[in-house]
Amino acid sequence: MTEGEVRLELPASPEFLRVARMMAAGVASRLGFTLEEVDDLRIAIDELCFCLVGRSGRPGTVSIRYVMGPEGLEVEGTGHFADNANEEPRLSPLSLQILKAVTDECQVEGGPDGPTFRLLKRQRT
Repeated sequence: MTEGEVRLELPASPEFLRVARMMAAGVASRLGFTLEEVDDLRIAIDELCFCLVGRSGRPGTVSIRYVMGPEGLEVEGTGHFADNANEEPRLSPLSLQILKAVTDECQVEGGPDGPTFRLLKRQRT
C-alpha cells in the first residue's frame, strides 16, 4: 500500500501518546521508510502531540490522520478539548529545533475545531 490514510483518535492524555507514535512507526515501516526515518517520525509525533495536550493532559481527544501519498507521509493532528481552547499551541525553542531536524515540513496553529499540527516526512531515496 503506497497511498491512503489511517485515522486514530486518542484521549488527550500524555500516557496515550505512545499509541500515536506506534501508529506512525507502523505506517512508515509499511511505506518502506528506513529505521532512522521511522525514529524521526516517532520523535516528531511525540513533540507535536505533547504540544497539544501538555504535561497533565486535557479533557477531550486528539484526532490524528496519517496520510500516505506520493510525497511521503503527512500527519495531521487536531485537539478536540472540552475547555474549547482553540489557542495556537506553543512549541519550546528546543522542540522547534528538534522538529526542524526530523521533519521536512511542520506547522502548528489554532483552528476553529481546536489546535492543530501538520508534518510531512519524505522518504529518502
